[in-house]
Amino acid sequence: MASLWPWLAVAGIGALHGLHPASGWMLAAAWGVRARDRGQALRALVPIALGHAASVALVAAAVAFGVSLDRTMVQWFAGALCVLAALLHLWRRTPTAARVPAGHAGLALGSFVMATAHGAGLMLVPALVPLCMGAAGGGTVGSLGLALAAVAVHTAAMLAVTGLVAAGVCRGFAFGSRWWAGCGGGINPPAAGARRPAAPSAES
Repeated sequence: MASLWPWLAVAGIGALHGLHPASGWMLAAAWGVRARDRGQALRALVPIALGHAASVALVAAAVAFGVSLDRTMVQWFAGALCVLAALLHLWRRTPTAARVPAGHAGLALGSFVMATAHGAGLMLVPALVPLCMGAAGGGTVGSLGLALAAVAVHTAAMLAVTGLVAAGVCRGFAFGSRWWAGCGGGINPPAAGARRPAAPSAES
């Protein structure tokens, strides 16, 4: 069990990241709701997962190679990029082409920056260290292989939870739209059997 808990921790943190709106389910759900296609939300998960995995893989590689990271500097730099992107999007002089909804590359980049800003990979360090130390006999290659395997487990757990939440949000919006349409858009239809007012005659 002692050798299993780091893997459980890696998967558990991935599931928690999947629940976090900043990790991507909110963007994936927005894609699906805008396109009125739940499949579009699920397709958006691929670039989101790639960006998240890249951010986590950088930290995992640093741990495997024994490189120290300045957590504060990394998070402040990523946070500054997020603020800069938001300001450019809101600035009226920014070209319209730069303010269009993000494509797959934009989703991947946004996921990478956001995961780095809130320290997604840094949260895995307590679980990565015993894994890499356990593979010390295999040298750096063995440690790197275990670190990348941990990234894969983490990303799979995050992707599964993110997909479930995004699909649920899209289904909820679709149900709410049908319910709203069935209610006449908020206008109550006349009750059955109720008399409609007679149209005014031409003589009056």
